Amino acid sequence: MKRRPLPVAAALAATAALLLTACGSGDDKSSDNDKIAGADQGAETPKESASPSGAPAEDKPDGVDVSLPKDMNLVFDWDKPKDKNEAAAMQDAANFVRSIYRGVDKRTTKDASLVAYSTGDGTRYAKTQIDARLEGGWTAEGTRRHYQATTRSAPNGSSVEVAFCVDSSKFYSKEIKTGKVLKGAPSITDFDYFKIIMVKVPTGEGLWQASKVYVEAKAAKCQ
Repeated sequence: MKRRPLPVAAALAATAALLLTACGSGDDKSSDNDKIAGADQGAETPKESASPSGAPAEDKPDGVDVSLPKDMNLVFDWDKPKDKNEAAAMQDAANFVRSIYRGVDKRTTKDASLVAYSTGDGTRYAKTQIDARLEGGWTAEGTRRHYQATTRSAPNGSSVEVAFCVDSSKFYSKEIKTGKVLKGAPSITDFDYFKIIMVKVPTGEGLWQASKVYVEAKAAKCQ
């Protein structure tokens, strides 16, 4: 995963959607207002260098730590596209997902990984998901599977849509204070379909950021 050194930027705000909601219990809900689509958002240029960390090289694809605790297992079960840009965008879409859960684990919306792999509405979306966990006093554990991925490039080559299914039936919310894992009966609420618009950073060689997120909850096509 190690590709190139990365300068990172500060681009943090908040918007509503659903990335952490399906966590096995079926307790979290989403609405039509959670859906964001489009590719008209430009990338923000990173300006600051990320702080070094003790993460192994494979957890720092761009010099930014995206490592997660062992009990937070994100599986990306998909094939790498042949197109170079689409392959890079898909990899950084996965890093964007990792950055959100890293924020949940570290209890912050200001981790360098989120700054590196998101911009605009993508950043606002991620912060909303992290903040929901912080306010609820929850973290997450288990296995979250991402699969059936497809990519589609914009005609000008500046953005790539990365779409995929998510199975959270074995991924659970966990109360931080008590350590209680919140499990529920598996249901259609455990399956979601994502479309993430990735935009290329002009000054970052091969770096792509999530600019917009669209989520179809209770996605029967992902079962």
